[in-house]
Amino acid sequence: MFCPKCGKEYADQVNFCCQCGAAMFTPVRSGKKLQRSRTNHKIAGVCGGLGEYLDVDPTLIRLVWLIALFFAGTGLLAYIIAWIVMPEEPLGESVKAAAPASAPQPAVNH
Repeated sequence: MFCPKCGKEYADQVNFCCQCGAAMFTPVRSGKKLQRSRTNHKIAGVCGGLGEYLDVDPTLIRLVWLIALFFAGTGLLAYIIAWIVMPEEPLGESVKAAAPASAPQPAVNH
């Protein structure tokens, strides 16, 4: 393995170059963003967006939120804060997620 900045060779896989400090790898990002859902919402899309981000059923998130509301008393305040802080999903992404994949049309012979 070679450093991409200074070219020093390393036998083992390391995170940073000892000579120049350059990163030896590119971090992998999932591409997911925490944002309110436009398609899967009941009130403001907070639970739908959180469910999409965590790959969990949004109904389960709503149920946990209701339990927090009734037993801990902080559910309503947390929901309002999340509603204000979380950005709404852009229009283009919600249209892509809601549109079903188009099936190829069969060829018609005349």
